[in-house]
Amino acid sequence: MICRLTMAILSVVTGKGRQHDFSIFKDSRLLLHPDALLLADSGYQGIKKHHQNSTLPVKKKKGQPLSAEDKADNKALSKRRILIEHVNRRCKIFRIAKDVYRGKHKHYSLTWKLVAALVNLRYGCI
Repeated sequence: MICRLTMAILSVVTGKGRQHDFSIFKDSRLLLHPDALLLADSGYQGIKKHHQNSTLPVKKKKGQPLSAEDKADNKALSKRRILIEHVNRRCKIFRIAKDVYRGKHKHYSLTWKLVAALVNLRYGCI
C-alpha cells in the first residue's frame, strides 16, 4: 500500500507460496478508511465488494471493442497508477526483491518490510 502524496510505502503484505495479489489482499484484512481511494489494475476484479471507493480499468467484453470514453478512462487511470509502478521499480532495484528468494521462508515478509523501509529512507519518504 502506497501513499500517492508522499510516495511512501505504508504497508507490505506477503503470502505463502505463489498466490494472486487479490487473494493476498482479501486475506490480509487491511483496515482501510472508507474514503481512501484504491487504484488497482485489472487483476483486482471484485474489489468493490471489499472496498467501495476503488477504481479499476474497464475490460472489453467478448466481441465488443471498448468505447472511446472507456479507453480515455483507462488511460487516465494508468497515468495515475504509473507512480505506483515506479515505487515497485524502486523496490526491485534491490536484488533480494527481484530474484528468486533463497532465504528462509519465515523471513520473507521481514525482508520485504526492510526493502520498503530502505526505499522510503532513500527517497526521503519518511
